[in-house]
Parts: sequence; C-alpha cells; structure tokens
Amino acid sequence: MSDRLDPARLDELWDFSAPAVSAEKFAAETPSGPVAAAELATQRARALGLAGRGEEADALLDSIEPVAPVVVIRIALERGRRRNSSGHPDQAVPYFVEALELAEREGEDFLAIDAAHMLAIADEEHSGEWTARGIQRVDASDDPRAKRWGIALHNNLGWTHHDAELYPEALAEFELADAAARAYGSGEQQQIAQWAIARCLRSLGRIDEALAIQFTLAELRPDDEYVREEIALLRG
Repeated sequence: MSDRLDPARLDELWDFSAPAVSAEKFAAETPSGPVAAAELATQRARALGLAGRGEEADALLDSIEPVAPVVVIRIALERGRRRNSSGHPDQAVPYFVEALELAEREGEDFLAIDAAHMLAIADEEHSGEWTARGIQRVDASDDPRAKRWGIALHNNLGWTHHDAELYPEALAEFELADAAARAYGSGEQQQIAQWAIARCLRSLGRIDEALAIQFTLAELRPDDEYVREEIALLRG
C-alpha cells in the first residue's frame, strides 16, 4: 500500500524529548493520502498526550476514521498508552491486546512488537511472557526497524532476570541486547548495552571484566554518573 506513513519520515518527525514540537510537526506534515493522514493523526495524539494535553489527545483519537487496519492498530495502541500513562494499566491491556493480535494478522511487525512491549509494561504479572512474544516477532522479522526492538526487549528481559537474581540468564539477555544495538542501534544504545553487561558481570563476581568495560565507557562518557558509580563500587 503506497498510501502509508513513511517509517523513516516518522522517525525524523519524532522527538520524544520535545513532544509538543513533534505534535506541531505532525500537524504541519502533508500526508500522501487518507491512510497516511490518519496515521499521522495518531502520532500527533501520542505527542499531545506526552506533552500533557491529554484531553486534546483523546478528542483527536476519537475523530480519526479507521480507514485501514494499520490505522485501527495505531488507534488501539494510542488509546492504550493514554490509559496506561493516566494510571490505569488494567484499562490499557485490552487495547494493547487488540493492537497486538491485529498487527500480527496484518504482518505489521513493528507495531506488533510495540504492542507486546507495552503489554509487558501494563501487565506486570505476565511481563516476561509478553516480552518473549515480542522477541519471537523480532527474530522472525526482516524489517530493520522491527529488529531494533530487540535492543529494548532483550534489555528489559535481562533486568527481569537480574531482579530475580538469575544472573547467567540476565547476562545472556544483555549480550543479545548488545548484539542488537551493534547491528541496528545508535552509539548511545550500544554504550547502555555495554553498561548493563558490566553491571551483570559485577553481580556474577567477574570484577575485572566489569571494570574493563566501565573504564572503556568512562572514556566515552566521562560525565556519566552511573559509570563513575559502578567504577567506585567495583574498586570497592
């Protein structure tokens, strides 16, 4: 379908540190057709919500015509995000499930993984299961943008294992996050993945290996308080 929101252009328009600016950019963008216009509207609604303009976001979502399955998916995702961020994760879960199931049927890998990621946040009791479902989709996808989700999902699963003191399992997930970051992520994402590996190595008692990674990170991130703190703890 040619009448779709260009993913690369979407990435250019989004600045999650300045959602109000992104909302203006989405409003000013010229869509290629009705599906792209509806997709843009969902992203503007998301940006408005992040900017603290929730009522506007909800009204905008209510006004969008579900002109294609991808629009239905995006509307469900954003309705879920609105409820989750408003402190009602139980109300968010059905929307994320709707988005996940439809995205899987439609072959929308990126959006399916997004929905699984949000379910892992909103449905804490089953967080590991939703994360694993998202990872399965990442592994099966040929879409580089979908592959990028592997960074966050493996990192999140790593911390779930780490919190449960399952350190070897955590290290395996952090190493997978690192591999995904090297293949598809930014320099900052690669450094964060390395920090997680080093932190887990400390839990495993592999102090020298952890220190070597943190010293390398200290050269790249001299003002990073988390790196400095880890080095201090490792030197003990």
